[in-house]
Amino acid sequence: MTGPALSDAYASPGARLIDGKGFAARLTQDIATDVSAFYDRHHITPGLAVVLVGNDPASEVYVRNKALQTHRAGMRSFMHMLPATTSQEELLGLIARLNVDPEIHGILVQLPLPAGLDPVAVTNAIVPEKDVDGLGVVNAGRLTLGLPGIVPCTPLGCLLLLRHYVGDMRGQDALVIGASSLVGRPMAQLLLQEGCTVTVAHIDTRDTAALARQADIVVVATGVRELVRGDWIKPGATVIDVGISRVTLPGGKTRLVGDVKFDEVAPHAGLITPVPGGVGPMTIACLLRNTLDAARTIVEGRAC
Repeated sequence: MTGPALSDAYASPGARLIDGKGFAARLTQDIATDVSAFYDRHHITPGLAVVLVGNDPASEVYVRNKALQTHRAGMRSFMHMLPATTSQEELLGLIARLNVDPEIHGILVQLPLPAGLDPVAVTNAIVPEKDVDGLGVVNAGRLTLGLPGIVPCTPLGCLLLLRHYVGDMRGQDALVIGASSLVGRPMAQLLLQEGCTVTVAHIDTRDTAALARQADIVVVATGVRELVRGDWIKPGATVIDVGISRVTLPGGKTRLVGDVKFDEVAPHAGLITPVPGGVGPMTIACLLRNTLDAARTIVEGRAC
């Protein structure tokens, strides 16, 4: 996919905004075109099944947005809203049925799950070719080995932004702050494949700030709001902020912030993602891309 050069919008003196929202919109348009072509070849519309257990408000918003974007891309969305009392056996039974349903090409179980349900067992019950979250052991293992497979949506979105805005990353020092299986670990693998020298900082890292000051690329995914401060960042570095938290302002209004203290970091960075409008839109766009790729694999036998 191609797009315009670096945004002319400056976050502040020195830093340019990475327009994840605009990039995701163009990517979704490209996917819609490819979905139409796929239908013309096979008379099959890619189908995404999303499973939500319980009534977590944030998860409900995410699921509705995913369904809306799926339809906009010309795909079919199958929603399964289950009560919080759903048993492990019942949930695994639903996944087993979706695994063999020919109308379903991608399966996503919204996390977190209610207490008492095992997310690892649930994730790994999805057949690898329909695991559009890329979190099962087969796809995770293929990523580690550098083999074709389905890549988790958020790290994939970060990678696409980095390729577009940074370009060739060979030889650059990259720091991933956060070692979750959802973002941090797969992000490190993707950066290694791009030729970066990669360091992963986690809760037991002694001096994350010192590591950040040496990094050309910093990807932050900790869930700790505004953790990364301005004096952590090497001048001109690229900063990708995966975090998103809602804070209450004086007077009762709220706003969204990331894991990066934006106003402090932006003057030092060369490129930076805003929150919102940065990584978030890319996650859903990459879910759509993964669903189309899964349909291609299932119908055409094409590797992802």
